[in-house]
Amino acid sequence: MESVKIGEDVFEILLPEEQIRARIKELAARLRLDYAGKTPIFIGILNGSFIFMSDLVKEFGDVCEIDFFKLSSYGDELISSGAVKLLKELNCTVTGRDLIIVEDIVDTGLSIKFIEQLIAEHSPNSTRVISLLLKPDSLKYDAKIDYIGFEIPSRYVIGYGLDYKQQYRNLRSIYVLREEV
Repeated sequence: MESVKIGEDVFEILLPEEQIRARIKELAARLRLDYAGKTPIFIGILNGSFIFMSDLVKEFGDVCEIDFFKLSSYGDELISSGAVKLLKELNCTVTGRDLIIVEDIVDTGLSIKFIEQLIAEHSPNSTRVISLLLKPDSLKYDAKIDYIGFEIPSRYVIGYGLDYKQQYRNLRSIYVLREEV
């Protein structure tokens, strides 16, 4: 594995930028087919999904709207606290609309369950979930992910929007901390 040192931390590459970009093009092509003739609302989950969502909607290339939820379940920790807090509500009306929830990573599934409950109260026409990453071995909640970029092992990942103590989101590839290798 390729490694990189940033500050005091050493990372091992898990998914290179080229592989991520190719998969996003595939996912966007599928979404274009599935939402042909519709104007979906892409709803990103901040902060982690912002890079993935930006690249995804650019590749989607069709008419759409964009909004965001902001949740907190990790803080500065490496594992989820087990409680989800809503920090930012949607600015749009979702009743009768087609929603695409955009996640950077689905780990336990807790955040997705939380979002599904929030959205269900507003009676959207449809709701689908797309996640760049899925840790199938970490799932604790029955979370339906309709579109998956990559299934990965249950390891802490950073880069491409994913952080470690609010840093390293700007890395172009996805990495694991070396001490987890």
